[in-house]
Amino acid sequence: MHSFLIAPSVTGYMRSRFPGSDRWYRIYYNSFSLVTLIPLLYYTMSFESTAVFRWEGTWQVLRFGFLLLAFILFREGAKKYALDYFLGIKQLQTGKSNALLNDKKMFAQTGAFGLIRHPWYAGSLLLVWSALPTYTAATIIISSILSVYLIAGTLLEERKILAEYGESYRLYQKHVSMLFPWKWLVHRLGR
Repeated sequence: MHSFLIAPSVTGYMRSRFPGSDRWYRIYYNSFSLVTLIPLLYYTMSFESTAVFRWEGTWQVLRFGFLLLAFILFREGAKKYALDYFLGIKQLQTGKSNALLNDKKMFAQTGAFGLIRHPWYAGSLLLVWSALPTYTAATIIISSILSVYLIAGTLLEERKILAEYGESYRLYQKHVSMLFPWKWLVHRLGR
């Protein structure tokens, strides 16, 4: 449902049907996302089940590495995104939205964005799979659902940015990987 709400066809319909809705759309979307996430978390925590996987021993090093990398990706993304756009405050003030969640006219291509196109989505995926010290069957199912949601959101965002920036974004896609820096690694290892 969250992914459906940010699809260009839905946002375009809302713009045409309700002029001026851009001003409130991001706040509505964020509120809806938060409110619908709470029952999912509550439902997950209501299960009494045994651990399927624990981040123990040397696995703890990998877990903390994932958490550190998630933090770095969030911090690096925050350098190019504006929190007031992400929260919807800027849209409320100006009445305008921007697919890039900042005041820039061009998408970022440096720093973390030179390695992957979506550091916040990649950081979120790392967080989903490393935040808890123990994973039960229920939390694995929920983590899988959240992962599918994040990947779907990434693909929809890709489509939205591609529609706005066309060939320049397509060229960026050709050189920079979406969530894991495969293209950067291949380029580095190929030297």
